[in-house]
Amino acid sequence: MEMDNIEKLLERYFDASATVAEEETLRAYFSKDDVAAHLEPYAPMFQYFSNAKEERYTKQVPLKPSVNFNKWGGVAAVAVLAFGVYFGNEYREQQIADQEKARLAYNQTKKAFALLAENFSRGTEKVAYLNEFEETKDKIYNNN
Repeated sequence: MEMDNIEKLLERYFDASATVAEEETLRAYFSKDDVAAHLEPYAPMFQYFSNAKEERYTKQVPLKPSVNFNKWGGVAAVAVLAFGVYFGNEYREQQIADQEKARLAYNQTKKAFALLAENFSRGTEKVAYLNEFEETKDKIYNNN
């Protein structure tokens, strides 16, 4: 009966559904000398877990203090930050001014082209009168 129970516990253990008490039962079973022959391959694993649970690291770990910035490092960081904010703001303002200049030039060019198109339209009206003049002139000369 105990053998069936151990096999069921092993199955639950490998399915990751065993409780802590069931795992303790398995560790206790595999720490004995009379383990069933077909379960002997699992014995070293559970013995290792038992031994590993009791291991402790006893050496001292030297902890080095973290790198501290001295007060000049903080001052330098603030100076760099202020420098970046000042010149970054100046650069942004310059970009906005350049965009305004470009927008103004675009609008002036657009007005100039509109004026040119209006004058060109008037010029084509005059060309229509010239075409009538040419046709009349051709009629007069062809009749003679």
